[in-house]
Amino acid sequence: MAQDQGRVAIIGAGHVGATTAYALMLRALFREIVLIDRDTALAAAEAADIADAGGLTRPATVRAGDYADAASARIAILTAGAATHGDESRLAVAGKSAEIVRGCVRELMAAGFDGIIVVAANPVDLMTWVARDESGLPDARVIGTGTLLDSNRLRTMLARRLNIAPASVDAMMLGEHGDTSFAALSIAQAGGMALTRMAPEGADIDAASLTDAVRQAAYRIVEGKGYTSFGIATAIVRICEAIVRNEHVILPVSTVLTGQFGISDLCLSLPCVLGAEGVEHVLEPDMDDGERASFAHSARVVGAALEGVKGKADSGGRGRFSCAE
Repeated sequence: MAQDQGRVAIIGAGHVGATTAYALMLRALFREIVLIDRDTALAAAEAADIADAGGLTRPATVRAGDYADAASARIAILTAGAATHGDESRLAVAGKSAEIVRGCVRELMAAGFDGIIVVAANPVDLMTWVARDESGLPDARVIGTGTLLDSNRLRTMLARRLNIAPASVDAMMLGEHGDTSFAALSIAQAGGMALTRMAPEGADIDAASLTDAVRQAAYRIVEGKGYTSFGIATAIVRICEAIVRNEHVILPVSTVLTGQFGISDLCLSLPCVLGAEGVEHVLEPDMDDGERASFAHSARVVGAALEGVKGKADSGGRGRFSCAE
């Protein structure tokens, strides 16, 4: 089916999906935003509420729809998945999320979709692999939000400690979007200088403490309000911007690795060049030995979890599933 370059479809109209739709409208990236959810009343209500704001901002058509509407979208954003609760890890809901993601992607592809899928369902690295596997799309056109949000949290923390703007900090969290992510500080810079040279006396830029702080950030938010939405929605919008504007920008997102650091057929975050066709290049940064070990550990954890997800699919996980965030 021919793509409608001005249409985006969001599968899952819960907190993340609705916030993403609102943020996309504010950025004026698409002329039409379609919300899809098994709860059609929820999708219609969220679409109507967001559309009400459009007349006061940058008008776009925001409406509820179905997979037939999504078929011609340039980008399909998958936010549907199992939610975590309290201090439950993202990997804990992998089985439930995999069933939901497979069902949603199956319906999307059956409708004739041939665009780019952006995955935000958790655990996002596993769900990116599942979406790629179920869709049959080229690896480049299935992109997980990965550690983009984690990296923004890291940059913000570092900026506060260095008393500079976050936009001036070039630093990334890599690996899994989860409890094995790590701050790759050996390659971090600000103004062309290593962070250690930028830091004022007494500033804490210890990699271990920063890594722990970033890992715990989402848990603290979930503990307080029950879910996260604004940060991840903005990360989704940033990926869409890179695609729509063919930016060739480098962002840490989750994609299928093909031998980088000796790892293949797993989705993890490394810096990637993003453009109109999705992931153009996956880069291998010059990490130090400790960071390479952390990346390998992340791969082992995600790989072990993936075996469980594959097993579930092989033992009957390919039935019809509804979408729920």
